[in-house]
Amino acid sequence: MKPELLYLCYATALTSILWLPYTLDRLLIRGLVSTVGYDEEAKPQSKWAQRLMKAHNNAVENLVVFATLILLANAMGVSNPMIATASMLYFWARLVHAVTYTLGIPWIRTLGFLSGFVAQAMVAVQLLLH
Repeated sequence: MKPELLYLCYATALTSILWLPYTLDRLLIRGLVSTVGYDEEAKPQSKWAQRLMKAHNNAVENLVVFATLILLANAMGVSNPMIATASMLYFWARLVHAVTYTLGIPWIRTLGFLSGFVAQAMVAVQLLLH
């Protein structure tokens, strides 16, 4: 498997499991009935869980762009060290973003987000130059 496809798989897997901890928090705070229902007066979740939900939403939004770029590169047969490096950067940046957002560490969270954006731009530039 090409490195960029491997890191796309990693990023997708990470994004797909981010909901688990905040859903567990919801279950512990609100109980099963409120968690699976539509309780409009439900207790608020823990602050870290609220931040993780936002990190998860952000990860989903950015995965759409990243996956499109990587799959487009694969379809075009464009694969080089720059795209492989950008893919690795994207995965680690998104992991840093999710962890630091959850823990409430703003500057590093922002650096993680921006690094992921730079990784997307690196892939886009490679495609546009091809």
